[in-house]
Amino acid sequence: MAKGEKTKEKKGQGAKGPALKEPEVHVVPRLKERYHKDVVPKLMEQFGFKTPMRAPRLEKIVVNQGLGEAIANPKIIELAATELGMITGQKAVVRRSRKAISNFKLREGIAIGCSVTLRGAHMYEFFDRLTSVALPRVRDFRGVPTKSFDGKGNYTLGIKEQIIFPEIDYDKVDKIRGMNITICTSARTDEEGVELLRLMGMPFRKRGT
Repeated sequence: MAKGEKTKEKKGQGAKGPALKEPEVHVVPRLKERYHKDVVPKLMEQFGFKTPMRAPRLEKIVVNQGLGEAIANPKIIELAATELGMITGQKAVVRRSRKAISNFKLREGIAIGCSVTLRGAHMYEFFDRLTSVALPRVRDFRGVPTKSFDGKGNYTLGIKEQIIFPEIDYDKVDKIRGMNITICTSARTDEEGVELLRLMGMPFRKRGT
């Protein structure tokens, strides 16, 4: 090597060889950890399950908005989809009409809603924020009803205002919109579904209130 000539190092590579990449850290959602640690044992004891695999669990959460007014104003879909993405942390999918209905001036293929399907970590994180942050912000909140199960352990909850989610800036909202949240579980009965969601923090309304 000639005197004064500098050695060139590749980007990301030190004098002793290539730089080591830091391992990715996967954080387990606190609600998922709570499910395995606290909820499963209680479900096994209450319903007599012999193995943890038999205990019901969350499978997916579907957040859906029907936007009939988008027929006259297509921009509403874009605004609603953006808000739904902020609320769920996942990009919303636009739903389109499957057939034309002349009485409602609806043509086939027109955008009439948007939805998000959550699984895995996103599902647990959303459920956690829904039950511990968003629902308590509902005015005069006294709990959610237990009558909205479908007979197979799946629960649908209607939300009247998207502004109960802290991710939404009230000053930037063009219109108050509601949504339906369907929580799909592996429960075989509504009784199992109620207990699963209750143990995971769903604030069900007390009887007589």
